[in-house]
This record gives sequence, C-alpha cells and structure tokens, in this order.
Amino acid sequence: MAEELFIPKLGQTVEEVTLINWLVEDGEKVAQGQEVLEVETDKAVFNVEAVNDGHIHIGPYQAGDVVPVLTVVALISGKDETFKVPESAKISKQAKKAAVSIPAQTVSEPEISPAKPGKEKIFASPRARKLAGEKHVNLRQVSPTGGRGMRVTEGDVIDYLSQDVKASPVARRMAEDANLNLRSVRGTGLRGEITKADIEFALAKGTAGQIGHEALPQYPSVPLPEMEISERQPLKGIRGVIAERMCASARTTARVTLMMDIDATEFVSLREKLKAEKEEIWGFAPGYNDLLAKACACALRRFPYMNARLNGDVIERLAEINIGIAVDAERGLYVPVISHVDQKDLQTVGREFRQRVEEIRSGRIAPENLSGGTFTITNLGMYDVDGFTPVINLPEAAILGVGRIAPKPAVVDGQVTIRKMITLSLAFDHRLADGAPAAKFLQYVKEMVEYPNEVTLSI
Repeated sequence: MAEELFIPKLGQTVEEVTLINWLVEDGEKVAQGQEVLEVETDKAVFNVEAVNDGHIHIGPYQAGDVVPVLTVVALISGKDETFKVPESAKISKQAKKAAVSIPAQTVSEPEISPAKPGKEKIFASPRARKLAGEKHVNLRQVSPTGGRGMRVTEGDVIDYLSQDVKASPVARRMAEDANLNLRSVRGTGLRGEITKADIEFALAKGTAGQIGHEALPQYPSVPLPEMEISERQPLKGIRGVIAERMCASARTTARVTLMMDIDATEFVSLREKLKAEKEEIWGFAPGYNDLLAKACACALRRFPYMNARLNGDVIERLAEINIGIAVDAERGLYVPVISHVDQKDLQTVGREFRQRVEEIRSGRIAPENLSGGTFTITNLGMYDVDGFTPVINLPEAAILGVGRIAPKPAVVDGQVTIRKMITLSLAFDHRLADGAPAAKFLQYVKEMVEYPNEVTLSI
C-alpha cells in the first residue's frame, strides 16, 4: 500500500520549509526511518525520514523549492508505481514551475479554485470563498481543516469569524475610533496580541480596513542609480525573521541605553583561575559569557522588575530566569536560550551553551531552544568593539551589550594605573522600567564584575 511522505510540523511557528537536498534517488528502495530529504526552516536544517519500507517516488519538488508544512512530496510504494499529486496537496510557486514537465493531474472536486498569479495557491470551497468575500476575510489567515487540513471550508471561515481577536483595551478603543478592522492588523504583543503600537503603525502606514497587514516594513521606492550587482539576497528565511523582529523592536519599544566602563581585572583573573582548574575536568574552559550569564541571573533575581515583559497593557514579572546568548552563525544571528540559569551551576550553564552553539553550527538546533528567553546577552568584544547599542529581543524588557576587555589607564587609590576595562551597555524598554531602577540593575552587574565572588558565580 502506498504511503504519503509529507513535510512534518517542525515547531509551532514553522509554516513552510525550503527543500535542501534529496538524500535518495527517485525510485530507490528505502527503509522505514531512513533519512530521505533535508529541509530548512527559518532556524535550522532537519531531515525527513521514510514512513515505511518500499520504493520512493519523488514528486515535482527540487532543491530550492519552498513548500508549506504537511505538503506531500513523495510516495513510498511499489517499484512500478509513480507519484501522483494528491488533490489536497499544496504546491508552492517554485514547485509549480518544477512541475511543468509533469502531466497535469485532473482534479475531480470542483471545490478547488485556481491560484492567483504570483501567489501560493489557496485551496478553498466555493462557499468558503463566498463567505470570506462577504466578511472581508483573508483566506490565508484561516486554518484549514478540509482535505486533510489542506482546504479551507465554510466552517473554517465561520470558526475564524467567531474567534475573538486578541487586542489590548487601548488598542480596541483606538481601532474603533479609527474604524480600523482589527483583523487587518498583525499583533506583535505576547502570543500575537495587538498592542497600541500596532494600531499606531497600521494607521501610519494607511492600512485601515485592509486585510493582511504585515509587520515587516514596506520600504519606500526610491530611484536607484545604475550599477553592477554582485549578488542579490532575498529578505526571507532567517534574514527575514531578523529584519522583522528588529524592526518590531525598534518600532514598539521605548528604548534607552545605559553604558558603564567597568574594571574587569579581577573578573579576568577569576576566569583564568577557573580555566586552569576546570578545563580538564569539565572538558571545556569556562568563558566570559558563562560568567556574565550567572552574574545577570543574580542581578535579575535581586531586581525582578528587569525580568519582565509587556503583555498588552500589563507588565508581567517572570518567575523563570532564562537567559539568551546571541551567537553569530553562517546563516545569521541566533539567540539560544539557557533556562533557569539562576538554578544551575556554572558548569551546567557552560555545557548547555556550548551544546546549543554546536547545534546552531550544524543547523540542528530545535526551535524550542531558541525561544522562552527573559533576558539576553550579546557580546561583540571578540570583534574589538568597545560599546554599542543593542536591540531589545522582544518580548523581553532588556538586553546587555558586552564590549571587549582591553588594558586602559584607570585611577585606583588616587594613582593612575593600567587596568583591564570593559564597557557594558544595558538597553531597556522605558515602558517597563525607569532610568534609575535600570541603572541600579546595571550597577549591581558592575559590582559583580569588579568584585567577582567565585562561589556566587559558580553555583
């Protein structure tokens, strides 16, 4: 019996993947559990395994095609069978191009409407399309249940209309006053809630009454001089995710940055001592990021108003202290999260961070290890950067920028001497904390760096 091979769900936020490479040839015999396809999400690379034994018959999908999750991309069946496009399968724009040489499949159900040129095909029944048109519903925002979860039915549209749009009270009043359809606005708050800033952005961009507002900015069209282009990189995948999140942060937060020059001489000495004592035992040398994560965890426990987030119009202080540490990888910027840092010793924090980095480098990090942070550390010291203004990682309240450690003149006991100095930059959301409380937090981190306690930073 033929079994369909489809793209599995690879995280709650993953809606489509890019096919990287088929690991088997069309018609090749495969075994259940064998890796047959590499796919890439906006975060990592995953392998798709064969669902049973048999011969694999690959559909009109090639490396580079972008397809939605749950798309049937191959069949595993007898040797002499061929792939037939299932009626319920979605095919991306790229896949449709690849399918030109494949004989067209006759569709028996009249419920499937043709796709608009240049857009991914949306499968929907005529009744669903009629109701969506009457209610001004964007079918791309409706979760389908028909045809194995591939086709939008009339009931799906009704369910979508019955769902209450998540929005803060202030956002609702603003939308009502402006006659703005809340379903036309994409929320950037917790779990997609629409905030005051989202309404302001929608009104500023002239999106009132429109459906399908996107958080990515629409860059103005300006005349470009003629010149030779060496390379073009589409703003999608992880680059698109970074662009969207950075713009959302800059647009929605009231960011203020505090900077402090700190004497890190004793901090460096402690790190060198731990390196000499622990590297052979632990299998790795504890690094500055590990020590700073522990220091920040102590500071967050002492000043819980910095371990917070904004949920609509409510400030929520968080019980968990989960610290993200920015990592520069070939594919872009990642922020793996180490959970419950305040409850873990330095060895565990360091080991988990190195494991996350290795998963990032190999493209195998799980989506759950890139979310759930409550505070972020970003270190550019290895690139000789002294200080900078980091962008807050939403929905967190603050982020700590770390500069290089360098010998500089400093005054100690009235005498000028050379000390190892570091600049820390705390960017925080002024909506959640005022300047003086944020300064107290950074001052506490400063004290832990200038007068490090080995016991406090190790346990």
